[in-house]
Formats: sequence, structure tokens, C-alpha cells
Amino acid sequence: MKPADSRILTINGGSSSIKFALFEVGEPLRRILGGELERIGTPQAALRVKGLNSADNFSRPVTAADHTVAVGALADWIEKHSGRDALAAVGHRVVHGGPKYSEPQQVTAEMIEELHGLCPFDPEHLPLEIELIEAFRQRHPRLPQVACFDTAFHRTMPRVATLLPIPRRFEAAGVRRYGFHGLSFEFLMAELVRLGEPAATKGRVILAHLGSGASLAAVRDGKSIDTSMGFTPTAGLVMSSRSGDLDPGLVSYLARTEQMSAAQFQKMVTHESGLLGVSQTSSDMRDLLDRETKDLRAAEAVGLFCYQAKKWIGAFAVALGGVDTLVFAGGIGENAPPVRERICDGLGFLGIELDQECNAKSASLISSQAGRVKVRVIRTDEELMIARSASRVLDLGPIRKTLASA
Repeated sequence: MKPADSRILTINGGSSSIKFALFEVGEPLRRILGGELERIGTPQAALRVKGLNSADNFSRPVTAADHTVAVGALADWIEKHSGRDALAAVGHRVVHGGPKYSEPQQVTAEMIEELHGLCPFDPEHLPLEIELIEAFRQRHPRLPQVACFDTAFHRTMPRVATLLPIPRRFEAAGVRRYGFHGLSFEFLMAELVRLGEPAATKGRVILAHLGSGASLAAVRDGKSIDTSMGFTPTAGLVMSSRSGDLDPGLVSYLARTEQMSAAQFQKMVTHESGLLGVSQTSSDMRDLLDRETKDLRAAEAVGLFCYQAKKWIGAFAVALGGVDTLVFAGGIGENAPPVRERICDGLGFLGIELDQECNAKSASLISSQAGRVKVRVIRTDEELMIARSASRVLDLGPIRKTLASA
């Protein structure tokens, strides 16, 4: 067993799940295990773990009536696995940092109070993320925790890309475009640097994180200049159950014709729309691809997703003045060759052309030799970015030197 205070736990909380990973402090950080507490709040709640050793691979039921109880179940298992004093820190993915938090920071009582104030910005994520932070504080009051904000990557966007065309008084309250998936985008850019991709530091990159949540980012010389999500993660590209961009006139229309309240509208555009709303059968791209030849609604959902992603790539190519590298990531971006093919079809005028064989195998480089733009598939790793950030913020031993030289 490693000495005390040698491991970093990363937490990525969802509405009914907690994804986690355990990293050993060292040069470099080493992932020991990862897993998920799923179906929290139901009798079917389960803890699923995958580790370096086969003995650590299992799935078993747990009692988890809510996220606080789930944290207890997870902490119990980690303490049994690694020892009570094994943790050096806990790092959390926090979706919205509002106008103040533009870099990872150690959690303080003042931060928690300010995050409570930001809950109206993102009622879908922030309350649960605060609950997870508080649960760890109650269990281990002296254990350092670090909040890693998904909005931070986009802090470099020019002002014109952050403005919302509504009365200026709202901007003073922090109502503007922020962008999300920052931890994923930060990892992808670091990977491009590691791969020796010149565009990562001096060039034009479009990043496409395509999963149940989906967004794209335009990056010039290593800095975000625009992104498809906006004030909340519901904006931009159509997603698994989120609508993406909509005509704001729908709010008043549905209020008049359906007597739909603001809360009902929020539920609809967040949980009942997107691929699920169009297909009426599934929010999972894998299901829709299987059904599209015999189900028009599934085919239209897939078509809409690919069409909108193609439009965002085109828009960002204009914003960047061209594109040198296109990266696909996320569950769909990494694992769905037909989706990548349809998104890139017809983009030859931008220099984007795929090698069909490489794309079918989801190779790391899927562009053809004839194409001017390098098209890559990179498996994103938000947990590693959280662990790196926690190491840097808390100055945990040799990791600081590793990051400084990266």
C-alpha cells in the first residue's frame, strides 16, 4: 500500500450518477482505477469499478438514496481499498464558474457560498455538484478539495463572442456566453501538443466533443475564440436530450398554447428534446444508427445531428479564417465512424477529407493524404485533467515539475 496522502480522487457528478477515478501522485500521475456510481436514488443503484488488477473489476448493488449517501458508499469502498488516510485531495468537475471563476481553485467556504448564488445559472448541475463537495467536507473536513470549472477554458474568448444581444443590464449580473466542456477541450489541446501538432500552438483548430452533451470549440494559437454552447450547456448543437439552439419565441408560444411554465420548458429542452425528442425512441446515437434504415424518425435525428455539427464546423472555419486540424472526441465522436463520415462529407472545400478505412477503424488520424486538414480522433480524459489541476493547485510534490515542463 502506498504511503498516506498519496492519491487524488476525481469526481464528475451527474443527475443520477457519479463518475470517479483514483490517481496515484507521481511523475506522471497514474490512474489506479475508475468507475461510476449509477442509478442513484433508485433501488437499482450500483457501484461499478474497473482497476489495474482483475480483483478490482466488479459491479455490485449499493444503497444510495441520494448523492450524499452515494458519496458515503464510495468513500467507504475507497478507504477499504486504499486506507483511510490515502487521499491527498479530491478534485471536482464544476460545470459553471460564472463570471468569477476562470481557473481551478481550492474549495473554500466563501466559494461554496458563491456557487450557491450561481445556481440559477445552471440549475441542472450546480446544486448537485455543491452537494457532492459538501458531502466530502462533512466526511473529511480537513481533506483539500479543488473545483475545476468547465467554463475556464473559454475565458480567452474575445468580447464579441461572449455578448448576448439582450439589454446590457443583464450583463452586469453575469448573463453572457461562457461555453463548456472546457476540461475535455483542455485535454485535447494538450494531446495535440504531445503529438507534435503545430496547429496546437500556432494554428487553427476545431474541437468537436460529441457525446450525450455535445459542443464544438474554435481555437486559435492554443486559445479558445468561440464555442457552440452559451450561457448554459443547453445551447448550441442538438444533443442526446437537450435541444441546442431554439427560437426564443417558442417560450411565449408554448406558454400561450400549452400553458407551459418556465420550469416545464426547462425540463422539455433539457431532458425531452434533442435526439430523443426528434426520434421519440432513444437519446442514444448507437440505437438510432441501428434503427435508421427502418425508422424515419431515427434517421431524421441522426441527420439533424450531423447537419448541425457540419454547420458549426463551417461557422468556426470562418471565425478562424480556415482550419488546420479537426478533432473528434466524446462518446459519439470517438466511436461512431458513420457520424464522423456524414459530418465531414461535403467539406472538401475546407480541405477536410477522410480516409474511409482509417475512419472505419477509428484510427487516431483519419484524414486522407489528399486532405489539407488533419482530422484526428482523440479519446478525451476529463478525469486526468481534474487530477492534474488538483496537483497543480495544491502543489502536490513532483507533479508540479511535470506540468511545468509539459
